[in-house]
Amino acid sequence: MSTDRRSFLRNIALGSGAVATGIPTSNYANNLAQQAAPFNMCGFAAPKLPVVRIGVVGLGQRGPGAVDRLSYIEGVEIKALCDKYSDRVDKAQNILTKKGLPKAKSYSGEEGWKALCESNDIDLIYVTTPWHLHTPISVYAMKNGKHAASEVPAAKTVDECWELVETSEKTRKHMMMLENCCYDFFELLTLNMARNGALGEVIHAEGAYNHDLTKDYLFDKDGYADMWRLKENMTRNGSLYPTHGLGPIAQCMNINRGDKFDYLTSMSTNDFTMGKMANELAAKDDFFKEYANKNYRGNMNNTIIKTNFGKTLLVQHDVSTIRPYSRIHLVSGTKGMAQKYPSPEKIALGHSWLKPEEMKELQAKYTLPIVKHIGEIAKNVGGHGGMDFIMDWRLIDCLRNGLPLDQDVYDAAAWSVVGPLSEASLKKRSSSVDVPDFTRGAWKTNKPHDMTLDGGGNTNVRQVKKV
Repeated sequence: MSTDRRSFLRNIALGSGAVATGIPTSNYANNLAQQAAPFNMCGFAAPKLPVVRIGVVGLGQRGPGAVDRLSYIEGVEIKALCDKYSDRVDKAQNILTKKGLPKAKSYSGEEGWKALCESNDIDLIYVTTPWHLHTPISVYAMKNGKHAASEVPAAKTVDECWELVETSEKTRKHMMMLENCCYDFFELLTLNMARNGALGEVIHAEGAYNHDLTKDYLFDKDGYADMWRLKENMTRNGSLYPTHGLGPIAQCMNINRGDKFDYLTSMSTNDFTMGKMANELAAKDDFFKEYANKNYRGNMNNTIIKTNFGKTLLVQHDVSTIRPYSRIHLVSGTKGMAQKYPSPEKIALGHSWLKPEEMKELQAKYTLPIVKHIGEIAKNVGGHGGMDFIMDWRLIDCLRNGLPLDQDVYDAAAWSVVGPLSEASLKKRSSSVDVPDFTRGAWKTNKPHDMTLDGGGNTNVRQVKKV
């Protein structure tokens, strides 16, 4: 028998579909999948931190907003700011000094983040860099004794997902993906409804990131540094940014806490806009010549995920055609359904949508304590209508009060891995691809974590000047 044949049979016997389905994994990932977890991070509560000392890495698109929001939270000290470009660090320092807050330590250069992670006066590394740095910085932070919170997606490859899981388990440091859409107001309402059975058993859900980024972001010279996001769309094909739509519906379906993703299949259109735009721009501006005559990612991607208990999730991704912004957020159960887009938000507990007065009654009944506690303040502070601030406030409140986080490393891995697995499915003419069980079986006994104040809520909001 040939070596390849033995390897094939061994992987099938171990339950790994890596060879059969073409999943881009290495022996590293396959070996981890067969090991028992050294420590289950689901429900893990780290020791209380009276003050959370934060280092923010990445001060381009998302970073300055994070610095501003975090500055309002009591019990936070922004101790360090880091970016590849020093001028961005200087601008972020101004956010602090104009508010009358202490200046943070500055780090810059290609690997300035390493020195920041190695410092001994930081508790949390808050990562808002380009995607390819999310895992390396988060892993390095945890190995140096810090909690990590990373922008989405948390990882770009299956191996990186496993590396995050393994590192968090071994170091017993939190790794939270900063999926802000889980903290939007309607998403929190539907989560509480789902957890309390108001929709019956949730059997299907839909999420999306449909947002035209072409003109104002992807092809903007002054947008993403070094055109990194355009390059992602030029070199990969699939659901590259799945978590905004996927995270909230995965929580409604108790993924990793009673059910898990089993397998997925993905299909994309061809590209009908990005390549054409690149060629047109290159004809007028030599800057764009390196982006011309390339095979760009298909415009619309649809990825369908089947769960272990036979439920389904649809995830859409389109950042390059003209369409109204939508994350869909459709949650369908045996007793009712909810849908956010297109607006207005709608809930049905029968054959028709509830009337406005009925909606108000449901909102009064199922609005979570965290929204009642911090929601109006969040709207005033801002960040995508307030959901960014609710996310940040909740993260800090959990760390200060020694509470488990709402999103753990298994969520970060399971939601992010849809990206590389969708690529693998597309390369196999939309064949199904197994989704790794990052909990190694613990999903069967892990309990859903409710986003209430959970006995915390001791964190308040500072009165600082708005910049």
